[in-house]
Amino acid sequence: MSNRFVVPKGPGPGFTPATPPGGDDPEEFRRLVAKIEAERQFQGRFYKDKCLRRRLEVRMRARGEDSFAGYATLLDDDPAEYEALLDTLTINVTKFFRDAGVWAAVREKVAPHLFEGPTGERSIWSAGCASGEEPYTLSILLREWAESNDRASEMGRFRILGTDIDRRSLETARRAEYSELSLSETPPEERARWFTESLPYRLAPCIREPVEFARRDLICDEPEREQSLILCRNVIIYFDREIQEEIFMRFYDALVPGGFLVLGKVETLLGRARSLFRPVSSRERIFRKPE
Repeated sequence: MSNRFVVPKGPGPGFTPATPPGGDDPEEFRRLVAKIEAERQFQGRFYKDKCLRRRLEVRMRARGEDSFAGYATLLDDDPAEYEALLDTLTINVTKFFRDAGVWAAVREKVAPHLFEGPTGERSIWSAGCASGEEPYTLSILLREWAESNDRASEMGRFRILGTDIDRRSLETARRAEYSELSLSETPPEERARWFTESLPYRLAPCIREPVEFARRDLICDEPEREQSLILCRNVIIYFDREIQEEIFMRFYDALVPGGFLVLGKVETLLGRARSLFRPVSSRERIFRKPE
């Protein structure tokens, strides 16, 4: 067999690059987004156009539509398509213990403070929780920290609320039954202790107990208040800068003095919030509201 490298030939005469679904008609795109907003209360105008177009085009390819206008007609003819569309538009990719470094930093730099201070309820908010892996991971982490520090009796103080805009994801979260993919980053010891042995992997009742779920829209709905910790990872990056700055300030107001904010690894504070929060771990995007 020859070891020569073969240089691929370029496109021949008359070659036309493939046109992405939707084309380049900005007016059709805006009309489609307005239609989705009006009919399904999805706040698309606050998302970055590039991200929104890319996700719309995923569904358009799946349904064989090559224009925004054609896809709008399809939504009229097949309203069930909205369910698949909204699932694509919202960000639902998550796993237990995703980004191990973040959870190690939360365990070391945040968990001890959550057990400090006067007795009473500690409210924690996982914003954009998708199918629940994040708030349940936090429940595991807090229980293990409490047990290793002889504070297990205090777990009843914690209320962890997971919120998301996607109803189907919240239904999965409430069932607390997960696939192999959801556990692919879970350390073996946690997997053996807190989950059943066979599919679907079910969480232990004591981990589920502190966690509740509710549908919330980060853009439209009032934020949860008096929070000791807010986690919102890899959600805000998809919004326009103006709404990002507004949400950061809502988080600041929602936290108790000394409360913590955890963002995604590719996200950073913007606007006024940047000067108000104190960095706890810049690498892991953990910040704290001054006491």
